[in-house]
Amino acid sequence: MPEKPNTSVIDDLCINTIRMLSADAVQKANSGHPGMPMGAAPMAYTLWTRFLRFNPANPAWPGRDRFVLSAGHGSMLLYSMLHLSGFDLSMEEIEQFRQWGSATPGHPEYRDTPGVETTTGPLGQGFGNAVGMALAEARLAAEFNCPGHLIVDHYTYVLASDGDMMEGVQAEAASLAGHLKLGKLVVLYDDNRITIDGHTPLTFSEDVKARYEAYGWHVQQVDDGNDVQSIEAAIGQAREQEDRPSLIAVRTQIGFGSPNKQDTSSAHGEPLGEEELRLTKENLGWPLEPSFFVPSEVRERFAVVSEKGALCEREWLGKLQAYREAEPGLEAEWQRRMGGELPPDWTRNLPKFEPAEGKLATRAASGKVLNAVAEVLPELMGGSADLAPSNKTVISGSGDFNRGAYDQRNMRFGIREHAMGSMMNGMALHGGLIPYGGTFLVFADYMRPAVRLAALMGLNVVYVYTHDSIAVGEDGPTHQPVEQVASLRLIPNLTVIRPADANEVAEAWRIAIESREGPVALVLTRQGLPVLDREGQGFAGAEMLRRGGYVLADAPNGGDPELILIASGSEVHLALEVWSRLVGEGIACRVVNLSCWELFESQDEEYRSGVLPPSVSARLAVEAGTTFGWARYVGIEGDVLGIDRFGASAPGPVNLEKFGFHADELEKRARALL
Repeated sequence: MPEKPNTSVIDDLCINTIRMLSADAVQKANSGHPGMPMGAAPMAYTLWTRFLRFNPANPAWPGRDRFVLSAGHGSMLLYSMLHLSGFDLSMEEIEQFRQWGSATPGHPEYRDTPGVETTTGPLGQGFGNAVGMALAEARLAAEFNCPGHLIVDHYTYVLASDGDMMEGVQAEAASLAGHLKLGKLVVLYDDNRITIDGHTPLTFSEDVKARYEAYGWHVQQVDDGNDVQSIEAAIGQAREQEDRPSLIAVRTQIGFGSPNKQDTSSAHGEPLGEEELRLTKENLGWPLEPSFFVPSEVRERFAVVSEKGALCEREWLGKLQAYREAEPGLEAEWQRRMGGELPPDWTRNLPKFEPAEGKLATRAASGKVLNAVAEVLPELMGGSADLAPSNKTVISGSGDFNRGAYDQRNMRFGIREHAMGSMMNGMALHGGLIPYGGTFLVFADYMRPAVRLAALMGLNVVYVYTHDSIAVGEDGPTHQPVEQVASLRLIPNLTVIRPADANEVAEAWRIAIESREGPVALVLTRQGLPVLDREGQGFAGAEMLRRGGYVLADAPNGGDPELILIASGSEVHLALEVWSRLVGEGIACRVVNLSCWELFESQDEEYRSGVLPPSVSARLAVEAGTTFGWARYVGIEGDVLGIDRFGASAPGPVNLEKFGFHADELEKRARALL
């Protein structure tokens, strides 16, 4: 059996249990990644039994430490730890690894498995999430802790792989974490130097430790990944760093114990095979049968760990009780925030915009709404990827969140769209905050993987995407989104809202803040738009935005229309101009404001058919973006005025005119349908 220095007999037995549970599960599924769990088992075991504060009976205990397996392909390592530590994850679930309906999916999924803090697998995302969690801890600690009462005082731990270290999102997030001096963040780097393609020197020869030192991190090296005492000492030193995050590079061996696959890429992402699994068990002195064997001594050791976790929560609850008695107002606010409850009157500050105020860009209206609701929602925290003046994302009554100013609410993410998205996910997962982040719509592409994961996890995050069309103007096609709105609409569980005026912006923010099932993207204009005179013109109220699509203006005589004009955002005003011309000639025309497809599709069939009667085939949609997807609403006999090419560098009004977004062109197409 390979030598494993500085481990006790029980430590060695527990570590091999983790290894073999992982290998057995992958083998039974005939799918998975056994190598990382086998190599990183000593790291995970040391962290979970010596340092990590958790209570398996209450996985959501707010005072717990957070553990993020950024290397989500090694999911069986996490499942093994959860099972052995007493979480509600049975051996039957372990044996159903990667099977339909099991609580042990191929990569860890938030909400599916008790104790899983975030969905990981796309490398680097968990790392970014963890930075967001550590940021949330720092903000809430500064906000709620007071002398003698440390209610928010926990660590965020990450297990990251070589693959994580190669991803750009990791570099973005690590740079910002070092700048912010997030001392409660500890990253264990599983430095096994193997990826799917082979040894990392094929593509990765940088000095990771030097890079992290340059980021401002505390950096340590453990030369032997099986040396539990050295790992323990390194984590202890990392926890003492109050003014900088910590990286511990641990030199491990992928597939440890496998005679023929240890230190090879074949151990990364495929089962060992029946014969190699047998040889591995013999090599480690492990019983060949039964599979999924857990010695009683290991059960007893982890029972002690579980009891210690329950004691940690009881001690924390005692502190919370003392806090309640000393600071009842703060404690009540803490409970509200961590429970995700909104104040009953939080909408009282929502502004109402008047037509007489003149044109207002929806991005500017968004800034006004944000500042109004921020006064009553201290949990609202966010910023922009270095575009705050353009995105209108600054909370004017607050300073910048930064080292020495963790109680502030304005986040300066820097030019790091991807990290911003990933960190926002971590902030939402931590609890106590509603994060928002802004950038130009065209740069939503830079953060798309994080947006997708927010939708997959059902997180309450808000994206403020401004400069939403070719009306951006002189910056040209590199900065003019064409396909982005359609692309965002393709993401399941992401609500994409393109409001038509300032009052719809207020409603959109209300929807976004109240969302509890998924993220919301606000798609906003650079150019000014009129505030619709809904009362004076007899148009439907802005509150109808909650339906996603609604009849904004109809034929004066009622009944089914001859023609339906469908639009979103700035093009609603263009549709209304043509509607006015047509109804003036006695043509029964309807304008449908379809600012949010997702909300409209969630309505019942009766409502949707009332807005878009199936009997009316003359339908014309207009949106200053790609025509992709609009066929579902206009049908095979309808038409779409859009843009299926890249834009051009010219003033915004010129672009709109040249690309046909004017009343004459829309009217011509409408008459062609009639």
